Amino acid sequence: MELWVYMTDYGDTVNAQLQEMQMVRDKIFALEQNQHAMKQRYDEEVSRLRHELELRGGPASHMGGPPHGTAPHAQRPEIGNPQSSLFGTIITNPAGPGGPGGPGLAPPSQEQQQGPPQHPMPQPQPGPQPPPQAPFSAFPPNGYPSGVPQAPSSPGPGKRGGRGPPGPNTPQQNSQSAYPDNRGSPQIARPTPPPQQGRMPESVGNQLADLAPELLPPNQKREGDDWFAVFNPRVPRVLDVELLHTLQHESVVCCVRFSYDGNFVATGCNRCAQIYEVSSGRLVTTLQDDTVDKEGDLYIRSVCFSPDGRYLATGAEDKQIRVWDIQSKTIKQSFTGHEQDIYSLDFSRNGRHIASGSGDRTVRVWDIETSREILCLQIEDGVTTVAMSPDGAYVAAGSLDKSVRVWDARGGHLLERLDGAEGHKDSVYSVAFAPSGRELVSGSLDKTIKMWELGDPRTMIHATRSNGKCIRTFEGHKDFVLSVALTPDGAWVLSGSKDRGVQFWDPSNGTVQLMLQGHKNSVISVAPSPQGPFFATGSGDMRARIWK
Repeated sequence: MELWVYMTDYGDTVNAQLQEMQMVRDKIFALEQNQHAMKQRYDEEVSRLRHELELRGGPASHMGGPPHGTAPHAQRPEIGNPQSSLFGTIITNPAGPGGPGGPGLAPPSQEQQQGPPQHPMPQPQPGPQPPPQAPFSAFPPNGYPSGVPQAPSSPGPGKRGGRGPPGPNTPQQNSQSAYPDNRGSPQIARPTPPPQQGRMPESVGNQLADLAPELLPPNQKREGDDWFAVFNPRVPRVLDVELLHTLQHESVVCCVRFSYDGNFVATGCNRCAQIYEVSSGRLVTTLQDDTVDKEGDLYIRSVCFSPDGRYLATGAEDKQIRVWDIQSKTIKQSFTGHEQDIYSLDFSRNGRHIASGSGDRTVRVWDIETSREILCLQIEDGVTTVAMSPDGAYVAAGSLDKSVRVWDARGGHLLERLDGAEGHKDSVYSVAFAPSGRELVSGSLDKTIKMWELGDPRTMIHATRSNGKCIRTFEGHKDFVLSVALTPDGAWVLSGSKDRGVQFWDPSNGTVQLMLQGHKNSVISVAPSPQGPFFATGSGDMRARIWK
């Protein structure tokens, strides 16, 4: 009897354990099914994001990256820090598979590096966790990854030893080109605006990048094979835009500039400057210093025609200003004195003086006739941009310290310092005088453009404080404003941005007239023609374009 009772109890125990094991099996099976379904949804989401990225022109191979909600740590560089670059991330995708290497801007802030909110993924139930999946990138609003690799600095002329005080670095040229066949304009998908789409036209204000072109009526857009423009629905359309020529380059196009007669446009890229005929888009001249060491990169940051069109001045990373005789393709003059890369040049209208700005914290003015430096204006931080007033009386500069300064070009007296509460909240990367010379515009990494009214010229030189004031702030770009200019009649302000867009603004009220998306990377330079209705753009996508 006792044995029977024991066997009965043992059988009940075994049955209970078997039932418990079956419950465990069922739970594991349910977890496996849930994990399989979750993985399938995850793969579908990755596939959707990859397809969406490809439609925007970005490389699908960049789907790897940091886990959700994380961003690479970046610090704003300082001039003289050899591990940083003054132009660290101008290019939205400076190096990597399928992307060109090139010069860039200061790294974006931690906030700017954060991507848009991630799509929520189903959470697994408690229990055994599925194996970890490869994370996919969180893309910033411009549709490109924000991480930028550090790279050694570019070489200067000859085989000299050190470069003196350390200057900004330039990422090395990547041998894999985004457009391998550079004989013509690449056949690529029409660019799309950043992902904030779907808003009604009347609610976008100056944020024209929020408009989806496919949803707009014909009178509010203009489209080409690989570009489009949208027009502000809140204001009458008074402009139009048309692509004339695509000028393919072998590297990033750092700068564009028209000749004073409007017949030619010059571009600056890696190691050379090129001059094109505006009417035909034909390459007329390539200017390259063959005495410079052939190793590494040497970007031409700035180009500028002399008023008579005979000479082209170039400023480069090797700290030299070269003045080229265009017809003979020879160097007429070289100016040395800057201790770091030269980022900006401007000729005076009389053709005698050149202003230059450098990462060495100086603005310098050079005399063409005497081949001498006549002014050296020292400031507290790196100079990113310079401009001379139409009458040659003033020289203006923008700096990493968020300020715009204006000096008397003859005596070097500081007349205006435009900053403070009305000023920019981040580094200034472009300045341009209005045709009158009484106003100027500035573009900044704070994504805004400001128009400044200068003080009375009769009292500025004796003033104890700045009399200039900000009369208008233009807001609408989604990312750094890299270049600004005014049309010759002063009727429009042009701007180019890291958001890949070019915008035309009405300076009288700060309203944007149109937004043009015609490049696959940052628009580094914009320039209106002094004659006729043309303008040019230069970009990190290794193309310059001439528009009408």
